[in-house]
Amino acid sequence: MQRAYYVGNRERLYQRMDAGSLLAIFSGEELWKTGDESYPFFADRNFVYLTGLKCKSAVLLAAKNQDGSVRERLYLLPPDALAERWTGVRVRPEEAEAVSGVSDVRTVQAFERDFSALAAGGHYGKIYLDLYRFTPEQPDRPSHRLLGRIQKDFAYLAIGNAEDILRSLRLIKQPCEIEALRRAEAITREGILAMMRASRPGKYEYQYKADFDYALSQHGPDGPGFPSIISCGKNNFCIHYYSYTGRAQDGDMILNDVGAQYDCMITDVSRAWPCNGKFSERQHRDSAWGMWI
Repeated sequence: MQRAYYVGNRERLYQRMDAGSLLAIFSGEELWKTGDESYPFFADRNFVYLTGLKCKSAVLLAAKNQDGSVRERLYLLPPDALAERWTGVRVRPEEAEAVSGVSDVRTVQAFERDFSALAAGGHYGKIYLDLYRFTPEQPDRPSHRLLGRIQKDFAYLAIGNAEDILRSLRLIKQPCEIEALRRAEAITREGILAMMRASRPGKYEYQYKADFDYALSQHGPDGPGFPSIISCGKNNFCIHYYSYTGRAQDGDMILNDVGAQYDCMITDVSRAWPCNGKFSERQHRDSAWGMWI
């Protein structure tokens, strides 16, 4: 995506915000796994939609004044030679500006100070946050922790639902998004066809997954947009199945729910076929009605 895409996305969001309001959107944090290892980081999609950045522990802060003008800032982790030796180079301010179009880029340590000054300044009566949770059991994210601080120190600020606005904006796809989805669909198709061509009785689910991942890796490092669901036989009855330990038997259906990502757009495609490549009369009949396509 071009920088104009992210600038336009933010402008459309700001238009939907009330005058005299703030906005804080977080990229998310790494989750610790074990020892010195964390789970692979996956940036919050709303943050990526607004900035194009996929770095951890970043924040977009915007202030819409009473006259409708907007000030916006990005907060990033600062350079750290030791940390970067372990996990790679962090995004620099000039790189963040080139991608996002936000010219005021600061270190994340300045966020608390800047936010407090804006919240206490008397010019803003509302703040928009993305407080979405898929289930109540999910842990707090940075936005929930900021909400707790607001309720304690700045209780006069009304809370606006940024996620509701962003969901409505993202629902209507722009031409560049549609093109990226088409590319992702084409890559996904190659992965599924690779599995189908190599399908045979006796093959393990993890081998099907390896075929799919290899096909996707020929188009770049992004790979699948979500954990692939690939199952056979009795494992087909588990909707979100990730073990990949089953072994296909003659007559089993290979069921998969997979999708590649391209330019931050993700597809989700479900397909099924007999592991031996031979459809029974019933499967042929069902296929005509679209059950196996």
